[in-house]
Amino acid sequence: MKKSLTIFLATIIFLSIVIGFVYAIDAKGNQDEYSVLIFNGEIDPPTLDPQLNTISHGSLIIYNMFEGLVKTNTRNEQTPGVAEKWEISDDGKQYKFFIRDDAKWSDGKAVTAYDFEYAWKRAVNPANAVKYVNHMFYLKNAKDIFDGKKPMEELGVEVVDEKTLIATLEAPVPYMLEMFSFGVYKPVREDIVEKNPDNWTTNPDTCISNGPFKMTEYKMNDRLTLVKDENYWDQDRVKLNELQFVFIEEEGTALSAFQAGEIDGLLNIPTQQIPTLMMESDEFFIKPRLRLTYAAFNVTAFPFDNIKVREAFTKSIDRQKIVDTVILTGEIPASGFVPHGLIVNGKDFREEGGNFGIQPTVMLEEAQKALAEAGYPNGEGWPKNVEYLYNTNDLNKKIAETLQEMWKKNLNVDVSLVNVESKVHSQRRHSGDFQIARAGWGADYNHPMTFLDLFTSEAGNNTPQYRKAEYDSLIEQAKLSTDPEKTIELLHKAEEMFMNDWAVCPISYATQPIMMKEHVKNWDLSPLGDINFDEIYIEK
Repeated sequence: MKKSLTIFLATIIFLSIVIGFVYAIDAKGNQDEYSVLIFNGEIDPPTLDPQLNTISHGSLIIYNMFEGLVKTNTRNEQTPGVAEKWEISDDGKQYKFFIRDDAKWSDGKAVTAYDFEYAWKRAVNPANAVKYVNHMFYLKNAKDIFDGKKPMEELGVEVVDEKTLIATLEAPVPYMLEMFSFGVYKPVREDIVEKNPDNWTTNPDTCISNGPFKMTEYKMNDRLTLVKDENYWDQDRVKLNELQFVFIEEEGTALSAFQAGEIDGLLNIPTQQIPTLMMESDEFFIKPRLRLTYAAFNVTAFPFDNIKVREAFTKSIDRQKIVDTVILTGEIPASGFVPHGLIVNGKDFREEGGNFGIQPTVMLEEAQKALAEAGYPNGEGWPKNVEYLYNTNDLNKKIAETLQEMWKKNLNVDVSLVNVESKVHSQRRHSGDFQIARAGWGADYNHPMTFLDLFTSEAGNNTPQYRKAEYDSLIEQAKLSTDPEKTIELLHKAEEMFMNDWAVCPISYATQPIMMKEHVKNWDLSPLGDINFDEIYIEK
């Protein structure tokens, strides 16, 4: 350890002599010299493609590499991004964006309206199997194009000229500006993507971005290095010179790296260390999140194709015990799919929607009755090799073991635990290769729709493999409604239908523990899980 430290210090001294490597900052955060922030990204995302990414680990990086027409900051404020201004039609169905003249790609080429048109059409093209395609269905004709009913030329996007873009919607959407800042709506370059559609984001030479940071090095499963993009239109505001994401999945190892000063921030924290960190560390924080942790039943797979089995499993767990003795970060037991905190028309959607009869503690009599009605009284005849799939993570393991114990104790059924690395877990969930799986969902924008359109038949992130025409109709009606009260009424009906089908077992409404070094200033984590690294500075 001493030898490593000596080599490290010698390297720093050498760099200081050669390039003047020092940290100098004034009280206002004006940083004059080279600064580096190292953040644990936990896992290397399957892709950094804005249209193809589906996981939060990828979103955190993409959020700081690519910029949409509109930006959403950690305070959920929408501000001009690539578009310096916009005009909205009186009926709320048309947005005219004016792209700033100094918006450039990291290779110096101008960002144009054609880049957005290409990206949006790419997302809607069914051949690309974009999981977030349902977010594109707000655009006029997008769903019909995806379903093969209309040609791509009829998509509600029009390039007036290189600096002017018109987006036409199916109906007014009160949160549409926020949607335009979301990953799937961000631009990509046709000449770059088409040369290497599957791997263009893995090489710094081809990963051309348009946000505050650009890629300079990518050692997969090890480290991703971004630097401040000198071509970014708002570069003078960006204080960090370099942003590194390291990929340390094991929580104990990540915490040790933080405590040793090897990294500046992390999100994956060992559960058993949380009580001590809460009392002793000024660098430990718990942030609110619009997120749900749940167990997803594959409603097409035996024995969870039986609604009564799903009901029994959902009612037989003690959510209060899980949040109090396992999770330990102030989460609350979940009773519906949409979490608390989404205020629409002045009302909290969760409070208005009720709890669907799901209690924080075990509903033993009802659970055992449902299992008997499913044909397994007291667990008799329960099939062998029923599996619960979860991804590598200390907390996920403890929750899985607790669920396994509760199902055994309260239903007298055996469930095997299958632990796989995160990429495999994601692939198996999306393909339906599981019986029960650990799952979680965080809001992409501040509206209940971000949780409920997840289970339409064509949604790419529909983990339970739930397909129901009546549900699809309710969601479509809600999206097309011009009456905000009617929209919420339809969404309440949709959630009630979904929950009554017992497609998921809600566990908890999440919080987010995070650690950040004291010298990292002006940072925040939004309820959506975003960090604006372009607002951060280092004070040494």
